[in-house]
Amino acid sequence: MAVGDLSETGEFLDGIAAIVNEGVVLRSQFNAQMNLILERAEKQGMQLPPAGVLEEQVLERLILSEIQLQRAERIGLQVSDAMLNNSIARIAAQNGVAFEDMPALLAKDGVNYTEFRRDLRDEITIEQLRRIEVGQSINVSDREVQQCIVDLETNVVVNSDWVLSHILLPFGASATAEERDEVEQLANDIYAQLQDDADFRELAIRYSKGPTALEGGSLGPMRGQNVPTLFADILPGMKAGDVSQPFRKGTSFHIVKVDNLKSAVERSEINQVKARHILITPNEIIDDDTAKQRLDEALAKIRAGEDFGEQAKLLSDDPGSANLGGDLGWAGPGTFVPEFDAVINEAEIGEVSEPFRSQFGWHIVEVLDRRVYDNTEDLKKLNCDMRIRNSKMEEETQLWMQRLRDEAFVDPRI
Repeated sequence: MAVGDLSETGEFLDGIAAIVNEGVVLRSQFNAQMNLILERAEKQGMQLPPAGVLEEQVLERLILSEIQLQRAERIGLQVSDAMLNNSIARIAAQNGVAFEDMPALLAKDGVNYTEFRRDLRDEITIEQLRRIEVGQSINVSDREVQQCIVDLETNVVVNSDWVLSHILLPFGASATAEERDEVEQLANDIYAQLQDDADFRELAIRYSKGPTALEGGSLGPMRGQNVPTLFADILPGMKAGDVSQPFRKGTSFHIVKVDNLKSAVERSEINQVKARHILITPNEIIDDDTAKQRLDEALAKIRAGEDFGEQAKLLSDDPGSANLGGDLGWAGPGTFVPEFDAVINEAEIGEVSEPFRSQFGWHIVEVLDRRVYDNTEDLKKLNCDMRIRNSKMEEETQLWMQRLRDEAFVDPRI
């Protein structure tokens, strides 16, 4: 049925909530989002802002989603059914049900499965778009990682787990001093209300311009390493239930609440194996049987006393390890494909395996040593890289979304 079709009573069955470039946000989408928020607020006993303010927040979120989906379509970004089904399977597993039982589970909560798939596909599309257009442009320097590691070792923020909520009040790069002062005064007014025991969630819904505003500003649980750096100077000394005074970072004022806080585990150990291998990859010249035969011959020579490393340099098709005599270095769980992992997990030290097949071709492998490795420092580097990227991602995403919004033609009809 086309938008604007009339029912028998003469009423519009659907309508346009906003025109966005060449697309629209439907009133039915707007109503569905409003109903979802109203139901959630009722269940949680949360006071919502005046209807006009809430409607503006909901419509703006839908407009931003439509702009991003249009952008994804223009660059040819698509989410396959396989990717979508994998996401639904993970959700099903988290709820302790099978994939095929998801429609019935959703129906109990009054959720249409077709609409659920559509909305989830849109969410994944937007996530992929942000990763492509924002995430890939973010660079992390060695100096930033090293400074982060210093913080990790000395800063209580990065050595803890946090559950945070956030009120974001931007004033824009082109704002006048008067406009900036108005936003700062609003931040101070909100803080005063919070000091008088106002509900943080309600004020976030009413005033925050952050992406989680309609969730009461909740950022959810996060490891200390992933806490945005813009909070790094604010959180030390705060405890569960504390609310920060308004603070300015860049072109925004912020208020942060610590919903929960607990100490994080620092040390980590993994089992590692040091191995070397020879790989023969079948191609248009060497068929599968010939590849295996070459490894059988190499294995016979090695068992007769010839050096494994020299055979690897002569024969191996693995460009990363052939010149190293097949040496793969120290590796932890999950580094290799399952077939390879299965062989090295069962092999004795110094034992050369029989030829076996993986997706890359035919291998023989020798386990040189095993160890329990303290990978705490490696995790620090990995977590610091992730933390810095996440911090930059939040700020860059806001700027990117604002640019998309500024460039779009938007005609609200509500």
